[in-house]
Amino acid sequence: MFDVHVHAAPDVIDRIGYDDQICAQYAAEGFSGFVLKGHQESTVGRAKALARASGLDVVGGIALNRPVGGINPAAVAATLHSGGRVIWFPTADAHTQESAGLPRLSDLQPRLNRSTLSTPPVLAADDVQLRSIYLVLDLIAEFDAVLCTGHLSTAECRWLFDEAGKRGITRFLLTHPSYTVPAMSVAEIAELADRGAYVEITAYQLWHQPGMTEALLAGVARAAGDRLILSSDAGQPNSPQPPLALKELIERLASQGLDSSWLQASASDNPRKLVLS
Repeated sequence: MFDVHVHAAPDVIDRIGYDDQICAQYAAEGFSGFVLKGHQESTVGRAKALARASGLDVVGGIALNRPVGGINPAAVAATLHSGGRVIWFPTADAHTQESAGLPRLSDLQPRLNRSTLSTPPVLAADDVQLRSIYLVLDLIAEFDAVLCTGHLSTAECRWLFDEAGKRGITRFLLTHPSYTVPAMSVAEIAELADRGAYVEITAYQLWHQPGMTEALLAGVARAAGDRLILSSDAGQPNSPQPPLALKELIERLASQGLDSSWLQASASDNPRKLVLS
């Protein structure tokens, strides 16, 4: 199995374990690798060190939040040239994060302002902002990297998908689209999946998303079809260990009548193809 979404310490908030401890858990559970995500910094160096030490396929990337300069082409170029594979558009600093009252760095450090990030059509972008966004997309296309929508709104995800398509980006992942942010409907998810977007469902949603149920997630899985990606998004002290969280997600979706072999492929073959093939 291969988990495309996991968090580990060091981080600005508490995590269930440090990089090496989390990596050891994946090795013990027989995973081939995972993608290490951080909301505040590039994880490429940490992932490369873990891969060398463990022999697993550990992949890093960068989330385009304020600590890395926002939607910053220089940060993306540095990430990709040093071997990063995954670029998340704004997450913790997306405007949706603020409006939903979800955690932000400025909660820990009130002297920071609460400005947020967005893309068209929410952002009335000037030429400089648009050039930065377009250059980020061009870099992702040139490196054949993975574009993840982060916590952008549904309208922004749709805009980003259209712009990515114009540039030949084929590795496009809707980051937990049924989560509180962006709260896409099943119909909206199905439409984008039919057009080629990969669709992520996370184990985190089972434990931490108000109102989410196995039945609702099963409906999202059906809408995703062969574009389904199952991940843990774990690493929180009050979640199971990340590899166990992903295995439990598969079990609980299977209890809704979904095909187990399809679910297993959505946590192994599909994510490896998305990130590595």
